[in-house]
Amino acid sequence: MAKVNIKPLADRVLIEPLQAETKTASGIIIPDNAKEKPQKGTVVAVGPGTKDEKITVKVGDTVLYGKYAGTELKFDGTDYLMMRESDILAIV
Repeated sequence: MAKVNIKPLADRVLIEPLQAETKTASGIIIPDNAKEKPQKGTVVAVGPGTKDEKITVKVGDTVLYGKYAGTELKFDGTDYLMMRESDILAIV
């Protein structure tokens, strides 16, 4: 996990999505246009939270999030998702 110079504000979290599966359990190769958007990723940076709620996830946690959660962004050639902590469903 690389050091990133992005500092999320308030209750936002920066997540690096895990790579989509390229092969099924039975060995069938999945083409690029049929891959599903990953819903699992690693927390790269967290904001300080709000005065009412503190952040519960920490850098390095693997989390599950909603399929359409967050805003996609690209920084130094790497894809990231910026989302509110409330969009995170679970810590794995």
